[in-house]
Amino acid sequence: MVKISDHLMEKVEDQKDQIGQLLIKHTNLTQGQLDEALQEQKEEGRLLGEILVSKNLISPHDIIKVICHQVEIPYVHDINIDDIDPNIVKDLPINYAKHHEIIPIMETDYNLVLAMSDPFNFDVINDLHGIFKKEIQVIVTSSVRIQDAINRVYEKANRNIVDSIEDEFSEDAIDLDGPIDILDATDDAPVIKFVNSIIFRAVKEKASDIHIEPYEKDTIYRFRINGVMTEILRQPKRTHAAVSSRIKVMAKLDIAEKRLPQDGRIKIKIAGKDIDIRLSTTPVQNGERIVMRVLEKNNTVLELEKLGFHGQVLENLKELSQRKHGVLYVTGPTGHGKTTTLFAILDRMNTPDKMIITVEDPVEYELSGISQIQVNHKIDLSFAIALRSILRQNPDIVMVGETRDQETAEMAINASLTGHFVLSTLHTNDASSAPTRLIDMGVQPFLIASSLVAVLAQRLIRTLCQYCKEPHELSSYDKTILGIQKVPDNATVFKAKGCAHCSDTGYGGRTCVAELLMIDDNIRSLILRQADAGAVKKAAVKNGMITLRTDALSKIFKGETSVEEMVRAINSEENIE
Repeated sequence: MVKISDHLMEKVEDQKDQIGQLLIKHTNLTQGQLDEALQEQKEEGRLLGEILVSKNLISPHDIIKVICHQVEIPYVHDINIDDIDPNIVKDLPINYAKHHEIIPIMETDYNLVLAMSDPFNFDVINDLHGIFKKEIQVIVTSSVRIQDAINRVYEKANRNIVDSIEDEFSEDAIDLDGPIDILDATDDAPVIKFVNSIIFRAVKEKASDIHIEPYEKDTIYRFRINGVMTEILRQPKRTHAAVSSRIKVMAKLDIAEKRLPQDGRIKIKIAGKDIDIRLSTTPVQNGERIVMRVLEKNNTVLELEKLGFHGQVLENLKELSQRKHGVLYVTGPTGHGKTTTLFAILDRMNTPDKMIITVEDPVEYELSGISQIQVNHKIDLSFAIALRSILRQNPDIVMVGETRDQETAEMAINASLTGHFVLSTLHTNDASSAPTRLIDMGVQPFLIASSLVAVLAQRLIRTLCQYCKEPHELSSYDKTILGIQKVPDNATVFKAKGCAHCSDTGYGGRTCVAELLMIDDNIRSLILRQADAGAVKKAAVKNGMITLRTDALSKIFKGETSVEEMVRAINSEENIE
């Protein structure tokens, strides 16, 4: 059954006398049934329209049609899909259209005709006015008709390219000599246009990853945007082989090899910006699964404050950037900004009197005054081998992109003991687990205790859209999750809503939440005794460490993020007594 929106229910309530008589006139509703529903409405307090629909006395469409007749809004029984230009929806996200049940059907120089299921959703009408910069003329039809129109119009928008991909794909036509700006590409091959459009859309929407997943009947294209997977397209399975071959040619991989995983890199330009794509292919049951990690190479390094660090954590990081020796680890999952944080710290340390060398995979930021080495596994240039070479150069500061094994960890620690300051990343869930992780790698506890100065754990969480976030009163369940009794008097909690500015997600951008474990004599003694991560965390919190959840909670009270986002991004419970 089609759900009637709150707007329409309220409209029925506001004009129940007139609407009731119109329903009697235009439907099979009788006066006796209307009187019975009105009496029930007085007793239970429910909305009149809700009562009539729940008793199957009328259908939702009856209410919509009668209200449209009452307020003189055109109601149509069908939409002619063939008359809709698919280009009309190019600036309207399909998720937004489906969620609000809207579809533009005609556009002139001054007006846009918009089909809606709820003509009283004025927020959506204002959003469309802002997107198209035109007066909005509303017509109304059923939810089923609009959802069908959305599916068919958005499918038509991609059909011309997709239909000819398989037939017109030519390996000779897509050979690449070097990075090109895909916006300037003049290739006519549909597969080239299609792949370029996917990459361009990913960069435009600030996606960190592109996932291409073949299934039995179709191929699903998904982006990871702000850490969350979002489906953006489905295409017939028959197009997948051509798209896969095109992408592998761009990465200079073997297009004939479909049984083994392959890794590669693609360097392109979009609107003059250098884009570095790390490609991974994996054979699955229905073809090759492709993942492309999109890195926009630039020379802009954000300051620590702009990344989301604040309070005592920020002050401690600034103090650490003045250290002459020791090891600083940044921990967290892949894609949560560890390298960005390291470069923000390096940028503070980058002065003419210091020699800085890094070894990375890949080089994401290029900074003047810093010598950077790119790992190359094809010639056996690993982190450990590069680090051994770096130390012969007598640097003051060394940054190792990732500590993956015992050899790299021990070399970094030994370098710190001989007067170097070393920065690196490590994969652990929190800061207190880093010493345990290094011990598990085989590093001696006394070496860790002697060299480690701090461990920074961080997560990236989505920030609420500033255009549509709305105040939210915490339920008792929310307070239990947050571990609080009440919201501070000077705080306001917000929740995500969704609008055209944020593609109906309710979020726009990300910020960092962090915990910084400073290594003092108490923590060193625990490391020497090989204490577990829980004991280390308990001691650190007692000494004043702000945990990930506590930092996230502060951002909730500042109105920067939501309870739901905190639960999604920081899902581990903290048991600290």
